[in-house]
Amino acid sequence: MAAKKKAKESEAHTFEEAMEELESLVEAMEGDQLPLEELVAHYEKGAGLLQHCEKVLAAAKQRIELIEVGNSVEKNLAPNPEEVEDPPPASSGPTAESLEDDIRLL
Repeated sequence: MAAKKKAKESEAHTFEEAMEELESLVEAMEGDQLPLEELVAHYEKGAGLLQHCEKVLAAAKQRIELIEVGNSVEKNLAPNPEEVEDPPPASSGPTAESLEDDIRLL
Protein backbone atom coordinates (compact mmCIF):
# COMPACT_ATOMS: atom_id res chain seq x y z
CA MET A 1 0.00 0.00 0.00
CA ALA A 2 2.86 2.38 0.66
CA ALA A 3 3.85 2.16 -3.01
CA LYS A 4 0.37 3.20 -4.15
CA LYS A 5 0.33 6.13 -1.71
CA LYS A 6 3.76 7.27 -2.91
CA ALA A 7 2.64 7.01 -6.55
CA LYS A 8 -0.40 9.18 -5.84
CA GLU A 9 1.76 11.74 -4.04
CA SER A 10 4.13 11.98 -7.00
CA GLU A 11 1.20 12.57 -9.35
CA ALA A 12 -0.25 15.30 -7.12
CA HIS A 13 2.41 17.88 -8.03
CA THR A 14 1.58 21.50 -8.38
CA PHE A 15 2.48 22.92 -11.76
CA GLU A 16 5.50 24.71 -10.32
CA GLU A 17 6.77 21.60 -8.52
CA ALA A 18 6.40 19.52 -11.66
CA MET A 19 8.28 22.11 -13.71
CA GLU A 20 11.11 22.27 -11.18
CA GLU A 21 11.42 18.48 -11.14
CA LEU A 22 11.30 18.37 -14.94
CA GLU A 23 14.07 20.98 -15.16
CA SER A 24 16.26 19.03 -12.74
CA LEU A 25 15.70 15.83 -14.73
CA VAL A 26 16.71 17.58 -17.94
CA GLU A 27 19.84 19.00 -16.30
CA ALA A 28 20.82 15.57 -15.02
CA MET A 29 20.24 14.03 -18.45
CA GLU A 30 22.29 16.72 -20.20
CA GLY A 31 25.24 16.04 -17.91
CA ASP A 32 26.17 12.84 -19.80
CA GLN A 33 27.03 11.20 -16.46
CA LEU A 34 24.04 8.87 -16.12
CA PRO A 35 24.00 5.26 -17.24
CA LEU A 36 21.59 4.36 -20.01
CA GLU A 37 19.05 2.77 -17.67
CA GLU A 38 18.85 5.91 -15.54
CA LEU A 39 18.57 8.08 -18.65
CA VAL A 40 15.60 6.04 -19.81
CA ALA A 41 14.02 6.19 -16.34
CA HIS A 42 14.55 9.98 -16.20
CA TYR A 43 13.07 10.33 -19.69
CA GLU A 44 10.03 8.27 -18.70
CA LYS A 45 9.48 10.30 -15.54
CA GLY A 46 9.97 13.54 -17.48
CA ALA A 47 7.38 12.48 -20.06
CA GLY A 48 4.89 11.89 -17.26
CA LEU A 49 5.66 15.27 -15.70
CA LEU A 50 5.30 16.97 -19.06
CA GLN A 51 1.91 15.34 -19.59
CA HIS A 52 0.84 16.48 -16.12
CA CYS A 53 1.94 20.07 -16.85
CA GLU A 54 0.09 20.08 -20.17
CA LYS A 55 -3.11 18.91 -18.45
CA VAL A 56 -2.79 21.61 -15.80
CA LEU A 57 -2.20 24.27 -18.47
CA ALA A 58 -5.15 23.07 -20.56
CA ALA A 59 -7.42 23.19 -17.51
CA ALA A 60 -6.20 26.69 -16.62
CA LYS A 61 -6.74 27.88 -20.20
CA GLN A 62 -10.27 26.49 -20.18
CA ARG A 63 -11.05 28.21 -16.88
CA ILE A 64 -9.72 31.54 -18.20
CA GLU A 65 -11.81 31.24 -21.36
CA LEU A 66 -14.92 30.60 -19.26
CA ILE A 67 -14.16 33.63 -17.12
CA GLU A 68 -13.63 35.82 -20.20
CA VAL A 69 -16.87 34.64 -21.81
CA GLY A 70 -18.74 35.19 -18.56
CA ASN A 71 -17.32 38.68 -18.17
CA SER A 72 -18.05 39.68 -21.76
CA VAL A 73 -21.66 38.51 -21.51
CA GLU A 74 -22.03 40.16 -18.11
CA LYS A 75 -20.68 43.45 -19.40
CA ASN A 76 -22.75 43.07 -22.57
CA LEU A 77 -19.60 43.01 -24.70
CA ALA A 78 -20.53 39.89 -26.63
CA PRO A 79 -23.05 40.64 -29.32
CA ASN A 80 -26.34 38.89 -28.90
CA PRO A 81 -27.36 37.43 -32.29
CA GLU A 82 -30.94 38.61 -31.81
CA GLU A 83 -29.83 42.18 -31.09
CA VAL A 84 -27.58 42.62 -34.12
CA GLU A 85 -29.13 45.15 -36.46
CA ASP A 86 -29.46 44.54 -40.16
CA PRO A 87 -26.89 46.44 -42.20
CA PRO A 88 -28.25 49.44 -44.12
CA PRO A 89 -29.33 48.64 -47.67
CA ALA A 90 -26.67 49.17 -50.29
CA SER A 91 -27.37 52.05 -52.65
CA SER A 92 -26.16 52.50 -56.19
CA GLY A 93 -24.62 55.89 -55.48
CA PRO A 94 -24.50 58.78 -53.06
CA THR A 95 -27.77 60.48 -52.32
CA ALA A 96 -28.26 64.21 -52.33
CA GLU A 97 -28.47 64.20 -48.54
CA SER A 98 -25.13 62.41 -48.16
CA LEU A 99 -23.54 64.83 -50.62
CA GLU A 100 -24.77 67.75 -48.55
CA ASP A 101 -23.29 66.10 -45.43
CA ASP A 102 -19.96 65.75 -47.23
CA ILE A 103 -20.01 69.38 -48.25
CA ARG A 104 -20.77 70.53 -44.70
CA LEU A 105 -17.82 68.55 -43.38
CA LEU A 106 -15.41 70.24 -45.73
